[in-house]
Amino acid sequence: LEEGEQAPDFSLQASDGATYTLSQFLGEKPVVIAFFPKAFTGGWTMQCKALRDSAREIQSFDVAYFMASVDTLEDNTAFAEEHAAGFPILADPEKEMTTEYGVLMAAGFANRWTYYIGADGTILKIDKETKPATAGKDLTRTMEELGFPKV
Repeated sequence: LEEGEQAPDFSLQASDGATYTLSQFLGEKPVVIAFFPKAFTGGWTMQCKALRDSAREIQSFDVAYFMASVDTLEDNTAFAEEHAAGFPILADPEKEMTTEYGVLMAAGFANRWTYYIGADGTILKIDKETKPATAGKDLTRTMEELGFPKV
């Protein structure tokens, strides 16, 4: 996928017990999906904490934001609870969404890429240089640069 293209719809269960689709937000608000390789790893822990610690700034935007991996729902839920993640973590163990979004590595894990999707479903930006330690601040800055609406 490339910037300017329509993002594929998905339907995935998340760590908060809900099932989310991209289409449920169409026409309402932008969506951010931060893919990560594997739960309970050092990079993911750092990235999750960076997003958690930037929650107030992120939540000042009228946006739906998620993290996503090919881990099981159980692993993502346990991880979210352990690190007090205040955002849903999508589980794609069948690797359908990660394949459609082009983030699946040959090793079977998702690349650490972040997708910024407009309210119309268009991919506005794909950040392929996501840094775990600064993920929250970088996400907030990018949403500001893209002109995402504030609450």
